[in-house]
Amino acid sequence: IKEYLLQQNYPNPFNTLTTIKYQIPFQANVTLKLYDILGREVSLLVNEQKQEGRYEARFTDNNLTSGIYFYTLQAGNYTQTKKMILLK
Repeated sequence: IKEYLLQQNYPNPFNTLTTIKYQIPFQANVTLKLYDILGREVSLLVNEQKQEGRYEARFTDNNLTSGIYFYTLQAGNYTQTKKMILLK
């Protein structure tokens, strides 16, 4: 693994369950957070030290309303954000 990668969640749009895959090329403290359209953090999916490798996080939450959400991966000095859609 030579680079950071945050993939689009699947499925997208999703109803109750979606999977977010990512990879990191070096050991790092990793956070994966979900935000609503107003930028408020609604879920912390990952917050731990990770070794180099490929990972996936599953998200399910029946308390959120339909709409657009953003998820942000931070690992070391790398940050990337992607959009996902919840349809109920």
